[in-house]
Amino acid sequence: MAWGIETFSPKFKERHFNAYTEESTCLIKHLFPRYIFARFDLSLLYKVSYTRGIHAVVSFGDQPAIVEETIIALIHSRIDGEGFVRIDDEPRPGDAVIVREGPLKGLTGVFSREMKEDERVMILLNAVSYQARAVIHKSLVKRMF
Repeated sequence: MAWGIETFSPKFKERHFNAYTEESTCLIKHLFPRYIFARFDLSLLYKVSYTRGIHAVVSFGDQPAIVEETIIALIHSRIDGEGFVRIDDEPRPGDAVIVREGPLKGLTGVFSREMKEDERVMILLNAVSYQARAVIHKSLVKRMF
């Protein structure tokens, strides 16, 4: 904490499915790419602005943007034991979903249920006035809302 500046750069794990190897891996990503939160006395604004690696302090007019403490506390409350923000993008029965990859990419449907074998899920697809059930790998499905 140089100059008494407290910084916060939340990260999360994103699961990816490799269609060729059929392996699931986790990538570590920044929750807000290219941004960090910093708490500091405004008298240090000049020093912070010209610190190596800092492009700019997010500002409105000539005043730095202030993020409410409750927002930072909310993000902190979602951090797990490994130090990563928990992102609740796991679909639940009834959720609208979209297929992210594979031959069904772009189709929308309703998440029906998880299946036991190798992270498969069943979704009810909606496609041009035709409804069908599909069983696909869980990593290929993303919640829409």
